[in-house]
Amino acid sequence: MARTTVDTQLTKIRKQVEALQAKEKALLSKANDKVIAQIVALANKHNVTVEELGEAMATAKTKRKGKGTRHTTAAPRPATNTSDKRAKVAPKYRNPNDAAQTWTGRGKSPVWVQALKDAGTLETALIAAAQ
Repeated sequence: MARTTVDTQLTKIRKQVEALQAKEKALLSKANDKVIAQIVALANKHNVTVEELGEAMATAKTKRKGKGTRHTTAAPRPATNTSDKRAKVAPKYRNPNDAAQTWTGRGKSPVWVQALKDAGTLETALIAAAQ
């Protein structure tokens, strides 16, 4: 008898979940309609063609690939203030064996820097502008 009660409760909960998912879909559709209306109004105002929008959308999709799954329902996060205020630090050291590898002298040192430190020849890797 208890089994039937559990099954009944599960069925009731599943129906509620389905109803909530239907409401969510309706709300998202309504929100999307508003966004599309805004896009159309802006496109008309600035004489942007459908082709230009299509190209922009295709470009945006290729840029997002590889950055993980992005939910279309989530609002974009604002940029953090710390990254805006910090200037990029120029590299101070360059790997003598691979010019593509550099290090600013901050944070944990790469393996090649540690090897040069151990050998006592880190000064040979200094970039001329940093001296």
